[in-house]
Amino acid sequence: MNPEEHRVLRESLGDHAIGRLPRDEAATVQAHLDGCADCRTELAEITSVLPALRGVDPAHLDSMPVPPSDLGERILAAARAEPRRRPAPRWLPVAAAAAVAVVVGGVTGYAIGDHDGIPREPVAVRAMAPEITASAVAIPHTWGVEIVLDADGFRSGSTYRVVVEADDGREVGAGEFVGTGADPMTCNLNSSVLRAEASGFRVLDAGGTTVLRGEL
Repeated sequence: MNPEEHRVLRESLGDHAIGRLPRDEAATVQAHLDGCADCRTELAEITSVLPALRGVDPAHLDSMPVPPSDLGERILAAARAEPRRRPAPRWLPVAAAAAVAVVVGGVTGYAIGDHDGIPREPVAVRAMAPEITASAVAIPHTWGVEIVLDADGFRSGSTYRVVVEADDGREVGAGEFVGTGADPMTCNLNSSVLRAEASGFRVLDAGGTTVLRGEL
């Protein structure tokens, strides 16, 4: 059997499945099916949908279904009735970042950044008062340097101010915190001085006296 003869037989499988072929043609198709696994598979697929086809009215096979005349208006009405989703405010990412800021031990007004993968540089610190114990690391950022200060011994309830010293003599504010006494605290202090230009930082009490110094 050549390919063309095979194609003709395959096209007869539908009529064969519903018994519309003349007896001699049905016998020819059946003889072919006995030796062709592909056509047997195709016939099985056709046969599987016959129960559903029996519910089709042949008188309507050539007619195109017509949608209801008001279908378009109904769709538009449903769309108008759907609650409109408001776009997220542009400030929402900033607010979300602020929400995860960590304020520990009475530290005022500071947000902790994401330091994953960013090296932390140990900083040598020297406290002027014996009751103060502290350690610090510096974190370089593209916007400046961040000082993470772990300490205790700063007078409870007192406000302290931190400045970062630049190589050119500038002193740039890095934030404030409230002392927690003997309770340990972690304070993240940010300054616009770039790490490469920073030489140190100082913690000053309310009277402007340096109570702790760090060397960068």
